[in-house]
Amino acid sequence: MIEASSLAALRTHLQSIPQVRAMQVEIVGETAGRLRLDAPLAPNINDKGSAFGGSLASLMTLAGWALATSRLADAGLKAEVYVADSTVRYLAPLEADLRAEAWLEEGGWETFVATFRQRGRSRCRIAACVRLPDGGEATVFSGRFVALRPD
Repeated sequence: MIEASSLAALRTHLQSIPQVRAMQVEIVGETAGRLRLDAPLAPNINDKGSAFGGSLASLMTLAGWALATSRLADAGLKAEVYVADSTVRYLAPLEADLRAEAWLEEGGWETFVATFRQRGRSRCRIAACVRLPDGGEATVFSGRFVALRPD
């Protein structure tokens, strides 16, 4: 479970990013190892009245980044986390507010943190999705994130 102090720090950090402010992203919290971020449809709408693909990809990427960043922060570690690569599949148009959740796709957080402590770098694979109002998937994401010790 992500500590409240880590979530507060993430909220502050994300609000320093102009695109995140423009998207009106909010960190909802973590449940059962899944971190959820929300954004309203209005600032993320395309010409068809559905969620803009770039906003969907950005929200899932941010959710994965926030999840990896918070796990290291909870362990008392400072790290720069980057997305190394990702794939996104758009399955259905979303005509509602965006709700992304991200979770560790492979391995365990203990290994991720231990590797970072030992080597000053670590990587993990995180999955994410944005759901339709009926619970189906609008968009799915799989990304490899890399954490590096800051210089």
